[in-house]
Amino acid sequence: MGTPVDFGHKNYNYYGAYLRKKYDGKRVFKIIVDAGFTCPNRDGSKGYGGCTYCNVDSFTPELSRRLPTMKEQIEQGMERAIKGYAAEKFIIYFQPNTNTYAPVHYLKSMYDEALSINPENVIGLSVGTRPDCIDAEKIALLESYSDRLDVDLEMGMESIYNETLQKINRGCSHEELEKALALANNTKLDICVHTIFGFPWETHEMMLRYADEINRFPQIKFVKLHHLHIVEGSIMGARFKREPFKVFSLEEYTNFLADFIPLLRPDIVIQRMFGLADYDLLIAPNWNLKKSEIQTYIDKTLEKKGVFQGSKYQPLSQFATV
Repeated sequence: MGTPVDFGHKNYNYYGAYLRKKYDGKRVFKIIVDAGFTCPNRDGSKGYGGCTYCNVDSFTPELSRRLPTMKEQIEQGMERAIKGYAAEKFIIYFQPNTNTYAPVHYLKSMYDEALSINPENVIGLSVGTRPDCIDAEKIALLESYSDRLDVDLEMGMESIYNETLQKINRGCSHEELEKALALANNTKLDICVHTIFGFPWETHEMMLRYADEINRFPQIKFVKLHHLHIVEGSIMGARFKREPFKVFSLEEYTNFLADFIPLLRPDIVIQRMFGLADYDLLIAPNWNLKKSEIQTYIDKTLEKKGVFQGSKYQPLSQFATV
């Protein structure tokens, strides 16, 4: 069972409380950066067209997509966060596309440039990528920043099933995620994995097994939980328009989370409970609520149901060492 100290008055270990505790109550905001990277599943190295659910614009707020330079994105993002939310400290977040998909010297130049902007108030670097674009040299580069910053390496797990990964044209196997996690074992980096729930061929029971797979890797510190949403400009979006298939309602997704969260290791911090694309791109499911309203609905429902993170967690006798 959680406590106010552990869970910040929620029954799960959530990111906002984690940041407030770590940074002495200061308001910390992530600033999204689009550094112009591509993806091996788009440029022909692994495939073309990308993952079937993906339109990279859906990952980036519209205001950021309009800005031509990284410097402008960061400066204006910080300005909006300060004016709108009284932000005090910042995490630079390389989010769209695959942000380790380049030679190490190029990656270093991009990260260094971003971190040179308002450095006295930047406390973290977060890098989103694919497991098949991580190697020992890139781990070492990211670790080189960890003496002065918190460094979060975010990798897309998406599904634990190779059959699903093949169906969505992921171009990456679950074994490649395991290999990347092995490289990050005993690292100074904070490891985050991203999941997608709601692929129509995966059952409720199949999705609950994601928790067991996440739990067995002690190096995973953060998770981002995401329901499948269908966006314009994606292969899945075109298919959905021709032949619609079942997607989560808000009630159904919240009920799934109520079953999933008790299975999740209690020390793992939940960075996100759901995803929300810009409404100009979103096809389905459209829950017709603001982000804050969705979060409130989920939190209140979980509280009413008496859901506590880790209440059904069963430690394995030995964690995987792969």
